[in-house]
Amino acid sequence: YGSCMEPSFVANRLPLLDRGVVYAVAHIRGGGEMGRHWYEDQGKYLTKMNTFVDFCDCAEHLVRAGWCTADQLAIEGRSAGGLLMGAVLNLRPDLFKVALAGVPFVDLMATMCDPSIPLTVGEWEEWGNPNEERFYDYLMSYSPINNVARQAYPAILITAGLNDPRVAYWEPAKWTALLREHKTDSNPLLLKTDMGAGHFSASDRYKHLKERAFELAFVLDQLGLADK
Repeated sequence: YGSCMEPSFVANRLPLLDRGVVYAVAHIRGGGEMGRHWYEDQGKYLTKMNTFVDFCDCAEHLVRAGWCTADQLAIEGRSAGGLLMGAVLNLRPDLFKVALAGVPFVDLMATMCDPSIPLTVGEWEEWGNPNEERFYDYLMSYSPINNVARQAYPAILITAGLNDPRVAYWEPAKWTALLREHKTDSNPLLLKTDMGAGHFSASDRYKHLKERAFELAFVLDQLGLADK
């Protein structure tokens, strides 16, 4: 959406840092870190695939530079960032050890083709209107649910909120079911649905921290760092 993710201090990253994890933010096309053209001309509509390719390139750079290996690499995205997770997991599942997908917008075609859903028409400005053939074909090429393949996937934790007005809870549930049907590995695949939350997780500060602790515990367990 052209937003910028500036480097900042976040206290709930300390459990990762204390165990030797390196935290990196991928500045990819579709964001606004390199100016408006980084988003308008190179990261939306019929150039959206750049976002997913850039993310994989960032991951490969971390491996080449010696910061980690593919067997040590964890990734995370929420909402539209959850779509990013779904797309890159289909493209390069071999590149990642574990993924967190928070309230992921993964049933792209079903949602974007239904103008009766309150936010759909506004989202056409970001992704394109799939009622037009050129956008339909392009969206189909990366829509996570429509591209789940029979292949090995990394460990994945998917979260959803029952009262989410932006990403309906059945999108993560449907994606989980498809992954379970098609994946050829024995890695954990968990769906955690909060029966009282919406799109932005718990509003209570302590419940939010508890939920974050659950997510980080999953990552640390998969990286073999849970006991450190």
